[in-house]
Amino acid sequence: MTLDRRRIVDEAVALLDAEGLENVTLRKLAARLGVQAPTLYWHLPNKAALITAIAEQILTPLPTVPLSPGERWQDWLIALAERLRKAMLAHPDGARVVSAAHLSLNQAAISETAMRTLVEQGLPLHQARVTVLTVEHFTLGYVLSEQAPRPDEESLKGFDAEAFTQNHPTVIAGITEYFKPGRTPDDLFRECATLIVEGPG
Repeated sequence: MTLDRRRIVDEAVALLDAEGLENVTLRKLAARLGVQAPTLYWHLPNKAALITAIAEQILTPLPTVPLSPGERWQDWLIALAERLRKAMLAHPDGARVVSAAHLSLNQAAISETAMRTLVEQGLPLHQARVTVLTVEHFTLGYVLSEQAPRPDEESLKGFDAEAFTQNHPTVIAGITEYFKPGRTPDDLFRECATLIVEGPG
């Protein structure tokens, strides 16, 4: 099979999905493709270029659905944030990859569509840019937190759950109240995004 950029990036995404970002190296990628690492440099000159190429693929399936007649731009932007989150969550360390990408054209296209949509709805350019930037950065940070490694048994040794509950009763009550039956992490993201876009309601 011919070795081209598309095949290299597809295999890199498969490596990311199988082993996480820490194990995405040119050496491992070359081994999966059955070639020597220097061969990859014809298509991707360094790891930074590889990470950007993976980010482009992660963001490629993100649909930028046009604003529907009568749809509020606030609802449209929140839905866009949800699709961006879903695209990054589809891959281990997806948010880390996107945040490390250099000059992502697909990310720029998302920003262009979002800003243009808001401007067309009557927002001043400055407000449109700040609004879109805030939503994008919030979404990226949110998914970074979601995909962060969870504490293992060793790191939890000595953690006093009872004392934590006693010292932080409002935190525990808030978590318990929110995640009552039927509530999901998707609901929490949407509520947070809505608060950012619309303000306290």
